[in-house]
Amino acid sequence: MYNTSKNLVLLVNKQTVIMFLKKCFNSITYLLILPSICFAQNSNDSISIQKELSEVKIHAIKAGKKTPVAFTNISKSEIEKVNLGQDLPYLISLTPSVVSSSDAGAGVGYTNFRIRGTDATRINVTINGIPLNDSESQGVWWVNMPDFSSSLDNIQIQRGVGTSTNGAGAFGGSINLTTNKISRKAYFLTENTLGSFATLKNNIKFGTGLINSNFTFDGRLSKISSQGYIDRASSDLRSLYLQGAYFGVSTSLKAIIFHGHEKTYQAWNGVPLTFLDTNRTYNSYTYENEIDNYQQTHYQLHFNKQIDEKTRYNIAAHYTHGEGYYEQEKLNESLANYGLNDIILSLDTISSSDLIRRKWLNNDFGGVTYSLIHKMEKIDLVLGGASNHYSGQHYGNIIWMQYASNSQLDYQYYWNKANKIDQNMYAKADYKFSKKTNLYFDLQRRNIEYTFVGPDENNNMLDQEVKLSFFNPKFGLFHNINTDQSVYVSFAVANKEPNRNDYVESTPNSRPKHETLYDTEIGYKKLGEKMNFIINFYQMNYENQLALTGKINDVGAYTRTNIDESYRRGVEIMGSFKLNQSLSCSGNLTLSKNKIIDYNEYIDNWDTWNQEEINYKNTDLAFSPNLIWSSSVNYKMNQNADIEFISKYVGEQFIDNTSSNDRMLDDYLINHLRLIYNWKNKLFKQAKITLQINNLFNNEYVNNAWVYRFISDGYDPRSDDPYVNANSDRGYNMAGYFPQATRNYMLGITLGL
Repeated sequence: MYNTSKNLVLLVNKQTVIMFLKKCFNSITYLLILPSICFAQNSNDSISIQKELSEVKIHAIKAGKKTPVAFTNISKSEIEKVNLGQDLPYLISLTPSVVSSSDAGAGVGYTNFRIRGTDATRINVTINGIPLNDSESQGVWWVNMPDFSSSLDNIQIQRGVGTSTNGAGAFGGSINLTTNKISRKAYFLTENTLGSFATLKNNIKFGTGLINSNFTFDGRLSKISSQGYIDRASSDLRSLYLQGAYFGVSTSLKAIIFHGHEKTYQAWNGVPLTFLDTNRTYNSYTYENEIDNYQQTHYQLHFNKQIDEKTRYNIAAHYTHGEGYYEQEKLNESLANYGLNDIILSLDTISSSDLIRRKWLNNDFGGVTYSLIHKMEKIDLVLGGASNHYSGQHYGNIIWMQYASNSQLDYQYYWNKANKIDQNMYAKADYKFSKKTNLYFDLQRRNIEYTFVGPDENNNMLDQEVKLSFFNPKFGLFHNINTDQSVYVSFAVANKEPNRNDYVESTPNSRPKHETLYDTEIGYKKLGEKMNFIINFYQMNYENQLALTGKINDVGAYTRTNIDESYRRGVEIMGSFKLNQSLSCSGNLTLSKNKIIDYNEYIDNWDTWNQEEINYKNTDLAFSPNLIWSSSVNYKMNQNADIEFISKYVGEQFIDNTSSNDRMLDDYLINHLRLIYNWKNKLFKQAKITLQINNLFNNEYVNNAWVYRFISDGYDPRSDDPYVNANSDRGYNMAGYFPQATRNYMLGITLGL
């Protein structure tokens, strides 16, 4: 049975790839010809079209200096300063309203972050304008892209709805990653880091420079390993990045391939509350191969054309294949849950068994993105969009069972497939209303078709289809008060579909609605040579926001439920000041209120096998601290040496939506110290040593957790399960906490020719 299904999977994959390539070819041909028809090339030889080296054009989705949204740009030099092997969520952790966390506690392996309390499934991420979010779960797993920061030229983080982008709806933030520009000169570089918890990073980066004035090739090979702060939370990460480019007077073509392979020992359960003081590195997983093993390869092809001084367009084709599993040891599992009672007749007297299973994901994602930029006298016009197709196969195999013979191994107990087509088109206009005032318009239409296997009203598993269409308008005004001061205001609407679990664990009767966000941003900027100051006010009102309430639906699943009204309201303050040539400081502060107006919680009663309902008014949204700030003070000791003192504070936050002190994470303040020394010598063009001491004052803190609530008056489960603790009122919490590393060190050495 398993082999037949495997052959079918391979056949489906080949057919999917062939169909995808045909569609891409047809789309590319049409889109390459279309702008040439619409805008005839000016043949006047006096028109000078700048010869550009390069970069993939993603101006269509990025915010510019006069775009009325809240955003932060991180340059290549800033990335290199902090890039010692930790994942990207830690590299951006000092930007406004960001809170980062790590399952293993040290920033390597499974990491995550939130912006304004918004989780990763609501944050749109693109690489060179191409969507990165998983089409079904809608999250981004940075562990699949080890050391990708070493191939980045810049990062733009937009907070709030931001500008129209490709892929999953930006429902609280978006991150635009731009890969390296092309170097004119040949280079060879190696970056190496040695750190606490046996953390080791090694990479080599190389480039040919300009060949025959038209071609360049660049690459990177990386390996990162770490034992993790948490017991057995090890990571073995490898990656590859290759790019080749051709550019002419007015055209460029760039091909990119990047691959990542990760093996991480699971630390997903967290640490019981009662262990945090005595055994805070505890990991409940003890099976030797309790790992997550996944690899993913991305292919991008970018074509850029400058028709004349006013008009250019770009088109990109992309394809991503991912495949892998996570392995689990399960004790005393019911065989009926795996369909084994009817299939393995020799076990008809056995109802449960210890077993080892692997849950697989085999997915393909591809499509086309495009944009056309045309500048007129008073209007900068952008037309763009994307058409993407996702195919994901989900299946599980039992590879060992206590009472099974060898012939019964590798039994496939489920297999299903999902497809998703995601298309969007947008039109943006930046209108110069006067010498000092610009008006901004941004209109997007997004269409989704999602087919999946899910239960119907009779709990029969059937193919189902959902079609959604969203209109996401955005409007704004940007006004220059004088040469260094400006103000802006914007209003935006964003819509977002439910994720895979919301659909496959519900029937059409209990299926949740899509979410809608209304976002208002008002800001003031003062940018000068010595001092910068930015203040941004935001009001984010949600309609039908999805949240876990504990309610069990008609198929017995704890899926998310629509909440009628909720909001995030706050102010973000950012500033920097250069006292002299040696001393400078910068920082940011976020003050916010994040509330649910009316909320019903459902708690399982283990005695009655029913649920009890509790109503709450004006409670805090989970994982949304009211106060976040960070700061850095940099002292340049001489031309070669810098020392920087960094601080990050995160206020109290709740791990569910009840605002209960029983389910609250304490506030914390952590400090880091970084020393950078650039060693000038004749052997290397570049030689840099970086010493970073994280959590300098050895604070013990927790910044992430999960919880399940229940009532059990007839039985106290605390002696049987360390994850259970009592509520202060009634019932119990089953909860896991994710403590972060105490004082630790990272020593980086960069050598370049």
